[in-house]
Amino acid sequence: MAIQTAGQRTAKAIKVKIENASEIDLPKGAEDLIQNVLDSVPIEHIRGLERVKLVDFINDPRIRNMDVPLKGELPGLYHPKVGNQNAWFEISMVALLQPTEGFAKRWMAKTSFKANMAGLLFSLVGQHHFITLKHSVKKQNIEGQVRQYTERNLRAWSEEQNKNSIRAKIFKPIRPIVERWAKWLNKKAAKAQKRV
Repeated sequence: MAIQTAGQRTAKAIKVKIENASEIDLPKGAEDLIQNVLDSVPIEHIRGLERVKLVDFINDPRIRNMDVPLKGELPGLYHPKVGNQNAWFEISMVALLQPTEGFAKRWMAKTSFKANMAGLLFSLVGQHHFITLKHSVKKQNIEGQVRQYTERNLRAWSEEQNKNSIRAKIFKPIRPIVERWAKWLNKKAAKAQKRV
């Protein structure tokens, strides 16, 4: 039996319910992937999250009444807490798997499904965290904060998934050099754009 210190709560794993309302065949282990991604973020960031619903298309009145038309299908939507209904995520499988496209696009969507799903989930968790739980962030700064949150968590998650791969062992020593080179190229491009 674990020793419990006075005044501290024991860490309790939060299991988010995954509802599959999609008629599209999901890739093998999709629900385990979703749970794995949600388990990789701190428990505080998914507190108050009820479920992840997988659907074919996202059909929400907020999207239909938008002034700006969307290019393609919306891959995910965050539904904040309203009244006594907790927050939840809605994910479109048509946007991620593209079953109506040609063979090449379907194959590309299927091979990148794991990374796309993880990135989308980290983005939705970031929205939940910064909109619902983090009140110190101003509304105009939320998009940038969510983008940074997604990049940071996606990088950490992918490193954890690939830590024993041959590719990771080969490229890990030269990664800092490539990152410095990319930073230098970005500065150079920014300077060139200022001149124009």
